[in-house]
Amino acid sequence: MELPVERWYPAIFKRHSRRTYSGQVPEEDKLARLDRACREFRPFPEVRSQLVRKSPETVFKGLVGHYGRVNGAPMYVAFIGEMRSPRVQEAAGYTGEGIILEATALGLDTCWVGGFFRPESARSQIATREGEKVLSVTPVGYAPQEKTRQEKIMSGLVKSRLRKPLAKLVGGKIIAPWMGKALEAARLAPSAQNRQPWRFRIEKDAVFISADKSFSPSSISKRLDCGIAMLHFELGALAAGVPGTWEILPSSDVARFIF
Repeated sequence: MELPVERWYPAIFKRHSRRTYSGQVPEEDKLARLDRACREFRPFPEVRSQLVRKSPETVFKGLVGHYGRVNGAPMYVAFIGEMRSPRVQEAAGYTGEGIILEATALGLDTCWVGGFFRPESARSQIATREGEKVLSVTPVGYAPQEKTRQEKIMSGLVKSRLRKPLAKLVGGKIIAPWMGKALEAARLAPSAQNRQPWRFRIEKDAVFISADKSFSPSSISKRLDCGIAMLHFELGALAAGVPGTWEILPSSDVARFIF
């Protein structure tokens, strides 16, 4: 499946994480399109997405008790990885963000949830294979227009709308206008606790992405966050007319974008 840049690139700027939902079930045509994206967007064979049309009430948990918990979502998407693959984390981030951007393009609300959910509850609703793990999930549905007080507090705790300047994320000179567009798209990528761990290094014929070395209390892999930023970067490059290919690296660098 080719990246639908005309749908997903604008969705980067529309997407906002929502934890409270109205309970309204999305229209069947939208769910059919989202389910199709889950089946067809498989850029990495070791990661798959599954739309689960069941209540995720037992799947989500809160920061303390029910505080910070996802509420009212009628269904969810699970991102499932084959854990024997050394690139499963970045693959899950890249793949999952594609599904989230497709949901956004369809007018649906979502939220990456990697820490505050019960994998065993998700597995009870999904047919997993040997070696697979549910790495993350997202609720799917419609959120109220206004954020609840609890959502506003949670957003404030992680400063969800605040993004680091490119000067702190990029090493090397931005040598072409398309790079600026791609890097700005990557800068807007969501991450666990909004930690934004990706760092870019520009070289003559490639752009490298790596994870920073700072301490994070989150149990979610920084490489998963980098996978999300990788998709944003590629969409920004394509929107500027520059195709390229990500090559996953086994070193401390996560991947390099060859253009």
